[in-house]
Amino acid sequence: MDPAASYDSWYDSPRGRWIGETEYRLISRQLRPLPGEIVLDAGCGTGWFSRRFNLEGIHVVGLDKNLNWLHFADSHSPAPLRWIGGDLRCLPFRDRTFDRVFSVAALCFVDDEREAVREIVRVTRRRFSIGWLNRDSLLYRQKGVKGGIGSYRGARWRRPEELPGLFDGLPVGTLELRSCIALPKGDVWARMMEKILAEHWLRGSLLVVSGDRV
Repeated sequence: MDPAASYDSWYDSPRGRWIGETEYRLISRQLRPLPGEIVLDAGCGTGWFSRRFNLEGIHVVGLDKNLNWLHFADSHSPAPLRWIGGDLRCLPFRDRTFDRVFSVAALCFVDDEREAVREIVRVTRRRFSIGWLNRDSLLYRQKGVKGGIGSYRGARWRRPEELPGLFDGLPVGTLELRSCIALPKGDVWARMMEKILAEHWLRGSLLVVSGDRV
């Protein structure tokens, strides 16, 4: 199977669908997009999150440097979605182009994530939400040690206390830090614990930093 198709099909599995929906709900709550706004999915991959936002009537532009994955996204998405090839460290847009910008774990695979953060803030008009893989999570112990395995190979994992420093000196307001997917197995127990732990227990697989552009 094509790598892009194989990756995207994971979201069709019961576990993948639950994880994707849980991450989407967290990012959507933090990003707070409004009808009529234009949103950038920075590092969109195969476009799953772009398509999910589009289902709620949000206008999304997806950007990724992997043109094969963008081709998959384009061929599996409704017409209103737009796809652009580009580097997160040098976004091909003017300042404040997008009302809101989100990114889901893409910066974990960028050499200069500080520059990518700067670029995301630069092209944001109102608000951003950026997700990182959490080094303090159970998922890290399962998939991230010794360089990582599978789709996590080569990823950079961050601890919660490390993230605010990446925004030092940038025009942002108070940062909010949340996490989700405490137990990545995705079984009944994991789903129950997710509801109990909610977003404020910062040991979930995905850490999300959100803030307003000022």
